[in-house]
Amino acid sequence: MAEQTKSPAAFRSGSASLNSVRLRRVFDVFDQNHDNIISVDELGKALNRLGIEADPSQVESLVKEHIRPGNDGLTYEDFETLHRSLDEVFFGGVKRGGETDDSDLIDAFKVFDEDGDGYISTRELQDVLRKLGIKAGKEIEKVEGMISAIDRNDDGRVNFVEFKDMMRNAIPVPLT
Repeated sequence: MAEQTKSPAAFRSGSASLNSVRLRRVFDVFDQNHDNIISVDELGKALNRLGIEADPSQVESLVKEHIRPGNDGLTYEDFETLHRSLDEVFFGGVKRGGETDDSDLIDAFKVFDEDGDGYISTRELQDVLRKLGIKAGKEIEKVEGMISAIDRNDDGRVNFVEFKDMMRNAIPVPLT
């Protein structure tokens, strides 16, 4: 496994540049055909893979005002605008000091903690990565490396505190 290095200051929660990198990664995962446009179909499929049942007509209704005229889907810039809009509607925008509310982190943790035991196992992480179409999910060694990069107490799994620290400090974990 590669040696861990300390995260630069830009890799901290609340950093606009880091948030942009994270959002770009999400965009790239959702853009299954890599044409730099997320179609309504691609967005619906991505949401379904994450366990969010999404009716195609509801997805289209939600995103159509963010799709620029002449485009068949969301460009990255459109996706950013949609993200900001949803953040304001559902989460009240940026929290004090750019910090994330723990309830948001708990919800994110639950996506990975598929069996609800309070831990993210190698198998659970691998399942979610596969659902998202991330190549690293096919190689157990890479998934184990991701877990060990975050696992501070060396129990072979990630608890909520470790997950929260990773999300807040944005420990870079390679996805490929």
